[in-house]
Amino acid sequence: MDYQEEQSNEIEALDSIYYGDMEILEKDPHVFTIPIQSECVDDEHQMNCLLRFQYTPKYPEEIPIIEIENCDNIDEDVERELKEYLLTQANENLGMVMIFTLVSSAQEWLSTKSDQLKKDKEEAEEKRIKAEEAAEQKRFEGTVVTLETFIAWKAKFDKDMAHIIFEEKNKAKEKTAGKLTGREMFMQDKSMNESDLKFIEESGDGGLDATESVEVNETLFQDMNDLDLSDSDDPDYDPNDDD
Repeated sequence: MDYQEEQSNEIEALDSIYYGDMEILEKDPHVFTIPIQSECVDDEHQMNCLLRFQYTPKYPEEIPIIEIENCDNIDEDVERELKEYLLTQANENLGMVMIFTLVSSAQEWLSTKSDQLKKDKEEAEEKRIKAEEAAEQKRFEGTVVTLETFIAWKAKFDKDMAHIIFEEKNKAKEKTAGKLTGREMFMQDKSMNESDLKFIEESGDGGLDATESVEVNETLFQDMNDLDLSDSDDPDYDPNDDD
């Protein structure tokens, strides 16, 4: 096989097919680029890049050197997958000129990948919206109470309340720490007992009530008969009232 002739004939055919798009960078060996893009009218998801080929001395019985350049909307993972796909296709076409086949296959693969990524993105967005709607609806509906959830809540509630009561009692004890109650003060203050005994002794016989030993000044009542007391002086007096 005349490798040079095979390569020259393919370059001539490719230049005719991709006229205006194909760019020949070197001629010995031939190095050239051909742009490809996904068939997508949506600029946001359209993928495009340059396929760079370099003939090896024994091409087409050897696969050409393939590089991917100037990627747009193509991340590293997609670029790696495309490169692996092209190498697989090249090995399947050994022994025949293959650049047109590789370019056509790469463009078809890129279009399929672009459509799939677009679909995945739309599905992810749809799931996100549904998840937000479900979360919003759940927020309004509240939590469904079952016997198990109620028992768990009640146990936690009782535990929390017991802790609160315990803390309140401790605070109350801390506030009254060191202070005596009224009964304790009475039992400990002997002066209170002594004052009661002293009062009884001064009143006379210890067996009498204090009111029984009070002395009355009789002179205060000696002139009671000299007072001119008339029933008419009483504003409530009624002469017709026999009582």
